[in-house]
Amino acid sequence: MAKAPTVIGVLTEPPAPTWWKVNRHRVFGIGGLLIGFLVGTHLHGAPEQQPTPRPVHTTPAPTAPGEHPTSTAHGLAA
Repeated sequence: MAKAPTVIGVLTEPPAPTWWKVNRHRVFGIGGLLIGFLVGTHLHGAPEQQPTPRPVHTTPAPTAPGEHPTSTAHGLAA
């Protein structure tokens, strides 16, 4: 007669994975996209420095009435 087979091990089906194990890659992916969107739209570089305006040439102050404004420029005494 043949020997009866011996049991080496017992196979059992593993328990169903939890919701977290099934969906964690989706949660991290959506979280990463959301953080990237917020950083891209709300984080701006340093504002450009506008050059300080240089002083421009101004006209001389008005003189007393009856006095010609360029009389001293030509060396003439008033």
